[in-house]
Amino acid sequence: MPAALPGTLALPVDHELVIKKSRFLAHLAPARTVEEADAVVAQRRKELWDARHHCVALVVGTHADQQRSSDDGEPSGTAGVPMLEVLRRRHLTDVVAVVTRYFGGVLLGAGGLVRAYSGAVAEALDVAADHGVLRRREILTEVTVDVPHADAGRVDHLLRDWAGTHGAVLEEPTYAAVARLALLVPPAALPRLRDDLAAASAGTLTPVPGADRVVDVPA
Repeated sequence: MPAALPGTLALPVDHELVIKKSRFLAHLAPARTVEEADAVVAQRRKELWDARHHCVALVVGTHADQQRSSDDGEPSGTAGVPMLEVLRRRHLTDVVAVVTRYFGGVLLGAGGLVRAYSGAVAEALDVAADHGVLRRREILTEVTVDVPHADAGRVDHLLRDWAGTHGAVLEEPTYAAVARLALLVPPAALPRLRDDLAAASAGTLTPVPGADRVVDVPA
């Protein structure tokens, strides 16, 4: 069985961690390219212009192909890499994490900084999970079903119920000479869809598989 694809974020998330009066402001955002990630970092620097450190970790690519980190003036290895390790451990991609630090006057030491920067990202991801912002990624197959207009409502309802119990995603139908209903289906469920449609239509309806697509679904 192939390894699961990394997950991602649907929306940005923010979280603040305070340690010995130092404030660590974590901002995590979706970013499908390095350029998008750089834009998020630039905006964060502009918004929080009076902070000394804006440490960064980013992972992009369907298979987490590109990974980068920056300590932004903190001691080497105490910020960006620990943040990146959290993203790796959580199996995420197409995400940029920026942790902005406002110094509180108390030195934390290398170990303290590692715990603070990694902890800020980890807690932000916990917030994302609590708010339903995390997404898992699956490879689903595009499927269409052509249906006479008179039967479209009934079959649409059937497919909605089927999708809800088989990990599929219903898409918008199109209407021309016939109604074309569309859904995204886990490849392993295609035989079951074919059998269930045949049983529900006395063999008159046949799903037509198309291309595979990477889809974000609620975690």
